[in-house]
Amino acid sequence: MKFRTLLTAGLLGFAMGLAATPWAEAQSLRVMAGATSAPLQVPMNRAVVVESDEPFAELSIANPGIADISTLSDRTIYVLGKTPGRTTLTLLGPDGRLLVNVEVHVTPDIAEFKERLQQILPGEQIEVRTANDGIVLSGVVSSAAKLDRALDLANRYAPDRVSNLMSVGGTQQVMLKVRFAEVQRSVTKSLRSSLALGGSVLGGDLGVAGGTGVLGNASNFDAVFDGNIATSPVSPNEREGVLTLGWTAGSLQFAVLLEALESKGLVRTLAEPNLTALSGQEARFLAGGEYPVPVAQENQTVTIEFKPFGVELVFTPRVVDGNIINLSLNAAVSSLDPSASFEQGGLSIAGFRRRETSTTVEMRDGESFAIAGLLQDDFRNLKGQVPWLGDIPILGALFRSAAYERNQSELVIIITPHLVTPVRGEALALPTDRVRPPTESEFFLFGQAAGGNRPRGAAAEVARQDFSGSYGYVME
Repeated sequence: MKFRTLLTAGLLGFAMGLAATPWAEAQSLRVMAGATSAPLQVPMNRAVVVESDEPFAELSIANPGIADISTLSDRTIYVLGKTPGRTTLTLLGPDGRLLVNVEVHVTPDIAEFKERLQQILPGEQIEVRTANDGIVLSGVVSSAAKLDRALDLANRYAPDRVSNLMSVGGTQQVMLKVRFAEVQRSVTKSLRSSLALGGSVLGGDLGVAGGTGVLGNASNFDAVFDGNIATSPVSPNEREGVLTLGWTAGSLQFAVLLEALESKGLVRTLAEPNLTALSGQEARFLAGGEYPVPVAQENQTVTIEFKPFGVELVFTPRVVDGNIINLSLNAAVSSLDPSASFEQGGLSIAGFRRRETSTTVEMRDGESFAIAGLLQDDFRNLKGQVPWLGDIPILGALFRSAAYERNQSELVIIITPHLVTPVRGEALALPTDRVRPPTESEFFLFGQAAGGNRPRGAAAEVARQDFSGSYGYVME
């Protein structure tokens, strides 16, 4: 009795093992006598059992590299898919008569691929189909990153045979707001002095001048001793901060000139370009101009190339996932710099002052990032004197000069990306909406430079920020 129980358990286990084999799990196709056979769909690395109504004597497969066959009986065939493709299975009867030609389609195993796709990207509406020997993906995914993951997974099952018909849902347009802020401060101080002595001594003329000021130039002697320094050939800019002292002692005339100058400068530059681009597409922006630059060629000719300057912006946005935006950015601020200009061959070529940054950042919608900052502090202290005379105590100050100069500049570039969608044109305001040309009566009778009656509609709220107010230099 015990032996019978063990034998029954063993047979049951053997039957369960057979049920777990691929060909037992696979579908079966029945080939009817005298009927047209339907194509046989065989997943790759899976098996299909084919049954025939009539016994066959011979069978063959056109391309053994695509599918492998073996006989289980004179009416049953075991077909194993090896490589995606199409081939033909031929069955012959005992008398050599053709029984049927079965078209075999070996396709990638998308059942396992679908399971893995749902595990990796749950909730995504992706449809998977087979086409010839490849995989076709269609549907709408929530982000470009998930689309790339689905394609990478599909290439594991059908390398280089994946057709992408998927689209990315949600907002895919990015507006980039860039703020360029630069402040330049400069302070210059200088102090110079000079001494002049003139008159007649021992029946002759005497004229001596020295120092580091304008009196050190012999061409200024006569103007100084005429008693009017303003008539000297010194330029008006050089006469700023000039103090002249003169007196007469008998036939001798003395003149002392002190030059002290202090200047301060402050420059603020602010630009806020806004630019919108589609995810994955490059966008360019230039607010400035182009400067002609002569370029020498090999045949001793000169051609003109135009070099752009101003506020430049080039960026490529990519919506990665949801509201996460990847930005590849190149921003620059350039201007003409007369101090770097030079002349060659009779041509004056201007130099350029350029600050540029190139970076890649990733942030969410509406977040801001300071991608670049530049702080420069240039300091220069100059001191000069007349040899030996400048070393004399007290009086030596008349033969010395000192100059102090300090330049500071600070540049900050801040970017803010936004996901945007189109709106109706009536909701957008233009700069021209804020100003209306005046009528003849408004201009000639009332002296109005701009007409009244602001436009109505959705843009009126924005257009309230007009150009009214006092004109001229504005101090904050």
